[in-house]
Amino acid sequence: MHTQRTFLFLLGSPRADGNTELLARHAAEQLPPGAEQQWLRLADLPLPDFEDLRHAGDGRYPAPTGHGKVLLDATLGATDLVIASPLHWYSVSTATKRYLDHWSGWMRVPGVDFKSRMAGRKLWGITALAGQDPADADALAGTLEKTANYLTMEWGGVLTGNGSEPGDVLNDSAALGRAKEFFAE
Repeated sequence: MHTQRTFLFLLGSPRADGNTELLARHAAEQLPPGAEQQWLRLADLPLPDFEDLRHAGDGRYPAPTGHGKVLLDATLGATDLVIASPLHWYSVSTATKRYLDHWSGWMRVPGVDFKSRMAGRKLWGITALAGQDPADADALAGTLEKTANYLTMEWGGVLTGNGSEPGDVLNDSAALGRAKEFFAE
């Protein structure tokens, strides 16, 4: 039985229509017919700083509400999660890191079974960087790949592009070419 794929694009830039988002949208144009897409801008769904409660009381976390519930439901509703974060100090943006930090709490919400439910889903990364060396994004890629491995998710890799000024990534023909093949299986 073939399961329809649902892609959740999590936009981690503090700026709308930035280079990372443009690259992600270019890659999404190549998704298979019938693949659903949901786009969420983390700046529009701000989460509070993550509070580590593992060693307080019984170590359980309350069920998320508000933006946390929206993000949890969307995360669990996707077969493919695409973290589209610009490269900020060699890693993911603040909003992206905060979202990933909340995964630690979601693993401890009674009845959610977050870790087991994430197993088998696929995690992808997309980033734009100001420099010319894609190795500058190694820490970002490592963060996402280790997250995927920890949760027994499939790892789709990271699509990188070059862009500092708004729209610059659209001049990176190599990145646009890689975007056409990024989601191919």
